[in-house]
Amino acid sequence: MRLSPASDLDDESLQRGRCYGCFRPRGDCFCAVIPTIENQTEVLILQHRRERTHPFNTARIVRKSLQNASLLVDNLEQLAARLSLKPRAGLLYPGPGAPLLADVPVAERPEQLVILDGTWHHTKTMLRDIPALQTLPRYRLAPASPSRYGIRREPSAMLISTLEATIAALRVLEPELCGLEQLMDAFLSMVDRQLAHPKTGYGSRTRLRAKRTFKNIPVSLVGNLANVVVAYGESASRRSDKDQAPRRPVSWVAQRLGTGERFSCLIEPQFPLQESFLGHLELSHEDFSQALSLDEARAAWQAFLRPDDSVAVYNQAVARLLTHLGEPSTPCLVLRSVDFNAQQHYTSLDELLAAEGIEVAPAQHAGRAGKRLANVTAFVRHLNALGNEAIRRELSDPS
Repeated sequence: MRLSPASDLDDESLQRGRCYGCFRPRGDCFCAVIPTIENQTEVLILQHRRERTHPFNTARIVRKSLQNASLLVDNLEQLAARLSLKPRAGLLYPGPGAPLLADVPVAERPEQLVILDGTWHHTKTMLRDIPALQTLPRYRLAPASPSRYGIRREPSAMLISTLEATIAALRVLEPELCGLEQLMDAFLSMVDRQLAHPKTGYGSRTRLRAKRTFKNIPVSLVGNLANVVVAYGESASRRSDKDQAPRRPVSWVAQRLGTGERFSCLIEPQFPLQESFLGHLELSHEDFSQALSLDEARAAWQAFLRPDDSVAVYNQAVARLLTHLGEPSTPCLVLRSVDFNAQQHYTSLDELLAAEGIEVAPAQHAGRAGKRLANVTAFVRHLNALGNEAIRRELSDPS
């Protein structure tokens, strides 16, 4: 297998007028805006073979831009045989125990960064079936916002594309590196150009999803809610304006709508909580006397979740807290983006519930978090009712 950007092209692709560099149709080629970046940290991308033919694969863009980068594409057995790791190699992969890359001392940061490219299922399989990867130290990122890769749907709000992950990692490892902003701009230009073609479809599964949604209500919230877990978390305030560390949860509550099973835990704060903040949480120091460590909270949360669950939260702040509680393999639905009433803009969930006349059941958990969870649960049930009614109308009127 060649390691050039065109290594995965075939004769049929070339006959359709594909660009050798970005693999887009020549009329949509954006190679001219992809910058050349002289990075010092070696980036090694291992790509699942089923990902190589995807027309919007961002790993090819990374390989074209970075001068110190390699892209290996093969079946898992051959990838394992061809893998060449340096003594200070590290794997960019989220999970329990993986420190934030930004928190790792400069002297201990990786000189070779290994990135897995594929769907979440593919990357888990690669990690399982390539033994050398299991020996590498792992690092994770804390995205400040969800992926801007609007062409593809991520299973979690805080999972990002290979290109976005590479840029975020290099911003940490080489903060003075030039060209990363231009690379992000090229990526966004490609996304915007593709989304500007409203008639473009991405396969029958996408079209089916479009038919089965109503006012942007996620498909998993239509029909049976047996595998929907509604969650809410609280974090402590930062100690000062200079503190830029990602906020960690100090309280996490959830309920599985199908069975009514509940989850609740308080998590040891990084520093003592002020009385005023405890009052805000409607909790006390005594409540926190039995708080779990962050590792214990992760283990408890992962034990509560089931393989087919989807987690529903109201906003991105709570979605970011969720990233502290383990691998983001469970789909996360951020409900604030659901545009079910385009004529209204609500500044808070409380305002939305009041304006729409949505009844909220009594809280099943203690403190402010319990009340907030009850609000989100009421909103989910409201969306479910709207979606189900739309489906019934569609079935009764096929035209």
